[in-house]
Amino acid sequence: MARLKLKIQLYCGDEIAMGPGKADLLDAIAREGSISGAGRALGMSYRRAWLLVDTMNRCFRSPLVETHPGGGQAAGAKLTEEGESALAAYRALSEQVEGGVPGTSFETLETSIRRAPLTRD
Repeated sequence: MARLKLKIQLYCGDEIAMGPGKADLLDAIAREGSISGAGRALGMSYRRAWLLVDTMNRCFRSPLVETHPGGGQAAGAKLTEEGESALAAYRALSEQVEGGVPGTSFETLETSIRRAPLTRD
């Protein structure tokens, strides 16, 4: 049986403002309480995580992640209200698109696709 994978990416100019990886990063920041912790949880460097957060914050009208540098209990990062809202909207859109896919177009393609590619001679 064929599998269909759709990836929703929202663009701001030439930058990807939100996509599945950035949504996963937002989830990790909410869970871990820091950009570095979120990066570690996702197997990416702090720099990569920070650059993704920077892109999102520059692309949305209001920042999605707010940071509190330092070493005290207030240090770390968290999603802003706008960040929580954008993440929820992105996840809802993804579910809507994935849930709305079955239909004649997909079924026609699905019946035409092999279970595995032919091997090369």
